Amino acid sequence: MSADATEDAGTESDEQTRVWLVERTYGDDELNIVILVYADATGERYFRKERALTSFADERETPVSVVVPTDELGETDPEDHERYATEAARMADVHDPDDTI
Repeated sequence: MSADATEDAGTESDEQTRVWLVERTYGDDELNIVILVYADATGERYFRKERALTSFADERETPVSVVVPTDELGETDPEDHERYATEAARMADVHDPDDTI
């Protein structure tokens, strides 16, 4: 299996991991912040990204997956493992890694 194939499968390669978008919410404190949560294929590790909206007409696309350094991943709450793993698998089945939404 090539390094690219390993990354696409959601496993680690050269200390990087592909993670898939599993949750998108608005910040509680400020309405112009979107919180994107990406998880690995196991649902056990996640990457959180915050993005400020410049307006409600902000049409920037959101990547369905990203490759991040493994040491930047946090540990998911155990109660979210299954939900994140299911959603990561669904996104991987429906989208190519370079797709945006």
